[in-house]
Amino acid sequence: MGGSSVGEQAHALIEEMFPLCRSITGDGVRATLAIVDRIAPLDLTEVPSGESVLDWTVPPEWNIRDASVTDSAGRRVIDFRLHNLHVVNYSVPVRRRMTLDELRPHLHALADRPDVIPYRTSYYERSWGFCLTQRQLDSLQPGDYDVHIDATLEPGSLTYAEVVVPGETDDEILVSTHVCHPSLCDDNLSGIAVSALLARQLLSGPTPRHTIRFLYAPGTIGAITWLARNRVGALRVRHGLTLTCLGDDLPFTYKRTFAGTAVIDRAAAHVLATSASSHELIEFFPYGYDERQYNSPGFRLPVGSLMRGRHGRFPEYHTSADDLAFVSAERLQESFDVLVRLLAVVDADRRFVNAQPFGEPQLGTRGLYGALGGTSIPDSQLVMLWILNMSDGHHSLLDIAERAGVTFEAVAATAKVLFAHGLLIAV
Repeated sequence: MGGSSVGEQAHALIEEMFPLCRSITGDGVRATLAIVDRIAPLDLTEVPSGESVLDWTVPPEWNIRDASVTDSAGRRVIDFRLHNLHVVNYSVPVRRRMTLDELRPHLHALADRPDVIPYRTSYYERSWGFCLTQRQLDSLQPGDYDVHIDATLEPGSLTYAEVVVPGETDDEILVSTHVCHPSLCDDNLSGIAVSALLARQLLSGPTPRHTIRFLYAPGTIGAITWLARNRVGALRVRHGLTLTCLGDDLPFTYKRTFAGTAVIDRAAAHVLATSASSHELIEFFPYGYDERQYNSPGFRLPVGSLMRGRHGRFPEYHTSADDLAFVSAERLQESFDVLVRLLAVVDADRRFVNAQPFGEPQLGTRGLYGALGGTSIPDSQLVMLWILNMSDGHHSLLDIAERAGVTFEAVAATAKVLFAHGLLIAV
């Protein structure tokens, strides 16, 4: 991966993880996390089946080796080896001979999209099934079929993993990605790949002000399990994001926190508005990804959600069309860049007090006229004056950037110069 771009590296990671059959538990999740561990060293936690986690219980562990539906001529007309979406995730073991009429209630297809395989799950109901294209379903002839699902559903554990980038303080930024979906590239191999590469970059860079925690957990039950085991530690989360659907060609979408006014909400709006990317900001609603767990009333953590395509709003969603061709290195790179800026803003946002608050300080005698000449900061003198005017201990750098209509990066760089000249005092 040495000379390739981050986007190309992310796409290569997605390609490597794509064949693995993930679920909310099992060896597919562990194999995926082993790949992530090569990028950024992980701390794995195994939580035993049957453990109570808030109002839930960790389910039995599911693993699958093979599955097929074979016709009377011995042909595998549905074959798990060709695509792991062919089996309803968490299907119980089956070995039966059935007529087509008996088999039909266990077959799932999309009549309006005849060439794609849907993604279906049965996590909390003991059942089984197969998914196939509508064309495959229409081609099945009356007769007997041998149905085989070689799977286990038995006591084991749920696996989640973390990477912690130590900061100057214990206040945390949480970056959460779900790792339970099987061969779906945008949802959510893109989130896994982008966050892993960002964790690697942050681990090798300067120490951030916040501690940054990357969490890789199965959707819903994984986040609930983490929260159950970190009820006190979760209170240190000052800003957070869930990541998903970062590789498609759709505009960015940012889903706000429950409050809608958190720093992460404002930072996301600012970054997206100044990144020349088309985007949409949407309000919180209690459905979607694990932001709904973090924003639940007992926790109310300020965790928003960054994505491109919205769940359920694009035709490839939860189908075999969410494949390697659906995500691109270019879009993964864009998502990585936006995420880098977003985390940098919430990490660097802070308040200052003007050390010379009575009137305008004399900048010329301090050599500050033209001090930022030749930089990319627009109207650098005016930015200085905005900072000095608003630095009353109540307004942060992000407040100033929003009010002045310039990028946060311009304000932060200028504040650094003013601080070095003794004109600002950090709160």
